[in-house]
Amino acid sequence: MGLKENFLWGGATAANQYEGAWDVDGKGASVSDHCTNGSHTTPKRVTPEFEEGTLYPSREATDFYHHYKEDIALAAEMGFKVFRMSVNWTRIFPTGMEEEPNEDGLKFYDAVFSELKKYGIEPLVTISHYELPYALVEKCNGWYGRECIGYFVHYAETLYERYRDQVKYWLTFNEINSGTMPMGAVLSLGTIKDFRGPVNEVPDEPQIRFQALHHQFVASAKVIALAHEKYPEFKMGNMSLFATKYPYSCNPDDVLECQKQMRIMNWFCSDVQARGYYPSYMEKIFREKGIVIKKEDGDDEILKEGTIDFYTFSYYMSVCESTDPEVLGKVGGNLVGGVSNPYLKASDWGWQIDPKGLRYTLNEIWDRYQLPVMVVENGLGAKDELTEDGKIHDDYRIDYLKKHIEQMKEAVEDGVDLMGYTPWGWIDVVSASTGEMAKRYGFVYVDKYDDGTGDLKRRRKDSFFWYQRVIESNGEKL
Repeated sequence: MGLKENFLWGGATAANQYEGAWDVDGKGASVSDHCTNGSHTTPKRVTPEFEEGTLYPSREATDFYHHYKEDIALAAEMGFKVFRMSVNWTRIFPTGMEEEPNEDGLKFYDAVFSELKKYGIEPLVTISHYELPYALVEKCNGWYGRECIGYFVHYAETLYERYRDQVKYWLTFNEINSGTMPMGAVLSLGTIKDFRGPVNEVPDEPQIRFQALHHQFVASAKVIALAHEKYPEFKMGNMSLFATKYPYSCNPDDVLECQKQMRIMNWFCSDVQARGYYPSYMEKIFREKGIVIKKEDGDDEILKEGTIDFYTFSYYMSVCESTDPEVLGKVGGNLVGGVSNPYLKASDWGWQIDPKGLRYTLNEIWDRYQLPVMVVENGLGAKDELTEDGKIHDDYRIDYLKKHIEQMKEAVEDGVDLMGYTPWGWIDVVSASTGEMAKRYGFVYVDKYDDGTGDLKRRRKDSFFWYQRVIESNGEKL
């Protein structure tokens, strides 16, 4: 059976981790511009004011802003059919609240899309990827303030009208379900007004988080409905952080706990975005947490009208769920909690490597929604070493990706309608979770380090040439 002839091979990036030029040509400050660097062992911090002598890695990142022609040429050399990127909200509206957009910001993306078109590469644009304007944190505690809906709709409308002839595929919010977890307060929701300190010490207020998430649902549905009405050529998708979960044992208590956590983390947001309403299972969960979602008249109708055309997700790892106190006492350093799986190995950052989990996940998503599916993030964060002659031999990355692509192909054999694949950080970018450069994902090495030094030179890793062959053979030569 194999992959479709028009399968969308490519790679993924995000403006806040890649673009740099944080205050160039009228751009305003986003939440990520207020985040310091961190590491695997030391969390990054958020500071309302900028501290002298402190490194804020997103400010320069790996400087796509000044290297976009070179980088897009590298993507074309690999054979990309699609280039997943995001627009920096604060490059278009520096505070998020302006009436008129920043023309210099719009012109930058004009140039990017023109360059992609030159090589026949389709852009896949995330409208908001972890770059909420910091001014909206100060004004309305991020997405907790309902007025964010209007600001976002104005921003999306501006992008649609400007780029209607350049962009067909759009995603509204990156990993919207991160808002179901405490870490989403910083990354996605911006509910951190007046907070200063390590990102893992933000006071967790589930009522505020889930109310803010409701406002994101409404905003997403509004701009999807708008696209369907005014720009019927657009294809509108969601984007979820999929952390596949298994019961730790066959104890029915573990199975039920796993089902509950799968619903909260992995299904809730996409059920709203794909089906157009809040799933009934959340009523009990909200009751247990003392959460009351305040809706305005018309919200339920908006959710119904603004459902997605295709489903996208990130997949890096899986975890297990247990109710056994002894097992829970041995929890490892996984991104999304849970218990380590004794049958799996982990990356240097403690993320468990589970290629077969990707096949399982694709089948579950397809069975649930019957919508075309795309894997828009998948990859291995690792410490890459430069050899004396400037080469990077990343066989470990090739092995990781090869095994995941094999399982994608199995899922297609199982009947999944798979549109495409864009591995994460096809070029080295700043890590969103830790704020470091040492955790590298790319096929392209960027000379940039955790002390802020580096000349930003681009180098092809071994995986670059491997992925080039994969694309050329449509996944047959792995």
